[in-house]
Amino acid sequence: MSKVESLKKVEVAKVDNLSVGIGQRINVDGEEIALFKQKDHSVNAIQNKCPHKGGPLSEGIVSGEHVFCPLHEWKINLKDGIVQAPDEGCVKSYDVSIEEGIVYIYV
Repeated sequence: MSKVESLKKVEVAKVDNLSVGIGQRINVDGEEIALFKQKDHSVNAIQNKCPHKGGPLSEGIVSGEHVFCPLHEWKINLKDGIVQAPDEGCVKSYDVSIEEGIVYIYV
C-alpha cells in the first residue's frame, strides 16, 4: 500500500474558489493547513505555522513555489515544506489531488 493509500482523503476546497498566489487557511482534524493555488492551477498544502516563530503562512507572500512568512520572511518551499537557506527547518507538507475541480488533501 502506498503512503497516500494509507491516509484519509479529505475534501477541502473547490479549485475555482482559490486565488493564485493567495493562501487560504483551513482546519482538518485539528490541524491548521495553508492551501496555495499556483499559476498552473495545481494546489499545494503545508502546515500553517512557520517553524521559526509560528507565523501564519497562509498570510505570507507567495513567489513561485515558495511562501515568505509574514513575521520574519523565512522562505518555505510549498511542495516539500523545507525552509530555504540560510534559515533551517521544515513544516509538514500534505499530498494533494484535484478531481473534477475539487481539492482533496491526505491526512
